[in-house]
Amino acid sequence: MPEEVLFKSESSQPRADIASYLRTVADRLESGDAITLKTGTDSISLNPPASPTFEVKAEREGPTDGPGELSVEFELEWDENAETEDGGSGPLEIE
Repeated sequence: MPEEVLFKSESSQPRADIASYLRTVADRLESGDAITLKTGTDSISLNPPASPTFEVKAEREGPTDGPGELSVEFELEWDENAETEDGGSGPLEIE
């Protein structure tokens, strides 16, 4: 299935600022409010369903014999026309 990027923002930020963004997303999810992403003149509002699919990935990109780039990705995913999502690989723990 082809992917269309609806919004993108990437910048180096202090950990505290990133934590603040994540708290805002968490608060919106908990309250059931839409999540609005803005940068410059670009803006999009998304309203995740009550049970979207939550994907967490830790990745390393780069050569196998040298230093690379590490990342942690958090993704919410849902069908545009679906009310609920099923599936999963078991309970997630983050320590």
